[in-house]
Amino acid sequence: MGLLTGSLSVTRYNVLACPSELDFAPAEFREISPGSSIREAVGFVPFEPEAAYEVGASRWAFRVRIDKLKADPTAVRERCKQLIKTELEESGLPFVGAKKRKELRHLAEEELIVKQVPKSTMIECCLDGKLLWIGSTAKAYLGTVILLLRRIGVQSEPKTPWHDQGLPEAYSDIVETTDQAESVHGCHFLRELLGDRDFLYEPESGRVRLATHDARIGLTGGVLPELHRYIQKGAEVLAGKLLSGETTFTLDGPTFRLSGVKVAAVKTPHWSEALDVRLAQIEGIYDRLDAKFKQLMAS
Repeated sequence: MGLLTGSLSVTRYNVLACPSELDFAPAEFREISPGSSIREAVGFVPFEPEAAYEVGASRWAFRVRIDKLKADPTAVRERCKQLIKTELEESGLPFVGAKKRKELRHLAEEELIVKQVPKSTMIECCLDGKLLWIGSTAKAYLGTVILLLRRIGVQSEPKTPWHDQGLPEAYSDIVETTDQAESVHGCHFLRELLGDRDFLYEPESGRVRLATHDARIGLTGGVLPELHRYIQKGAEVLAGKLLSGETTFTLDGPTFRLSGVKVAAVKTPHWSEALDVRLAQIEGIYDRLDAKFKQLMAS
């Protein structure tokens, strides 16, 4: 889940409050000690070992590391079978009740988890002035990053063109939004992009997600004929793979988050310079999308 290499998944936030000097130490990552009862560890780490978090004026680059200890489900089932067999032999009872089975399953998990190595996830982020960039679109990971930043005094909110422009909430009897970061405005924007010259729906290897009154629908490949047909019938566009110049990406309508972003690779001598280039590329895409949203959705 990075900002530096490969295709990108990105979510942006407006920074509402931030200390002039950020101190990451209170929420830095601490490894899970062997034999500990802790099953998850979360915290900040620099982009590189011993690297500084501050990489420019009012710019901090950091990663959020999430370590989780979890026993392998197959191994748990097999160990649980062994424990149940032993319980039946020792108790002489004809069966093991639900409560006891639950206890034995918990015991199996605890036995096996001691032998496990934590599974690590890294989420690359950059706080750049009044903007926060997070290299993920997964709601659970975004929530983790935002809560961790609050611990060191950073307050933020999702950045979307409808929020920045102060538009009233849009309505749809098909799409129900359940999060403050979501709005039907983004679905309507994707609908208006059909036929646009600056942002094209990928014509050959396309991917589109739609919603109708009856179902959620996924289209792949040459999506345009079916996309036209569904929109004419009143379907809402939830997400679409778009082409702008040589850049392809998928825009999620309700959240305005980008995924599968493929931009030109640039070699630089240092990771911080690569980050500068990649963020400039991402910001360029978002600037064009914001301008297009304002143009198409002004009325």
